[in-house]
Amino acid sequence: MNAKLLGVFSGFPTHHFTDEIAEVLRENLGERKCLVFISADPENYTQNDDDKDGMHQMLAERGLGFAEHHVIDRRTNAETASKLVQQADCIWLMGGEVTWQMKLIQDLNLAPEILASHAVILGVSAGSMNMGPYVAEVWESKTMYKGLGLTDVIIKAHYKPDEWFVPSLKEMSMVRPIIAMEDESAIFINSDKTWRLGKMHKVDKGEITSL
Repeated sequence: MNAKLLGVFSGFPTHHFTDEIAEVLRENLGERKCLVFISADPENYTQNDDDKDGMHQMLAERGLGFAEHHVIDRRTNAETASKLVQQADCIWLMGGEVTWQMKLIQDLNLAPEILASHAVILGVSAGSMNMGPYVAEVWESKTMYKGLGLTDVIIKAHYKPDEWFVPSLKEMSMVRPIIAMEDESAIFINSDKTWRLGKMHKVDKGEITSL
């Protein structure tokens, strides 16, 4: 892997990092010149601007603010997007609609830049799902499509035992195992190791077991 650190998040309903997750970020975000978000709702410009600032504030309140932060969406042309990813100290794939985010990345030809980046790369919700080798699309197609391949884990964010998508997860796990992450959990990956924080579950061959 080229990234300094990969961080896979389910979600933060309180809009605050847990202490454990914040500590890992603090250890790895020494350079904080440029933070680049990649939207998963690329045409919702007002929301993207609000989320860009709100998600940056999650870092800033932990003493991890960046000199500048940007969001890539449908306002961003391919040349500008490429330059932003190249100069980023941290790339954060935002939550929203998984297929919209992947289409944006494809249209702007950002996958090679993201895969080559030595930045800290984070994903939350849809963004973390798109980081995997495959994306479990539980909403419409009930199939898996190819992700960015930054990580080797297929994840589903926002897991709860009674969620509507659990039957689909079980069915899709007959083909490939899926890690179902509860909110406020994280998977971190660097060149030496992979480690987990918070609650998550393995869905494999239709069976769910806690990790």
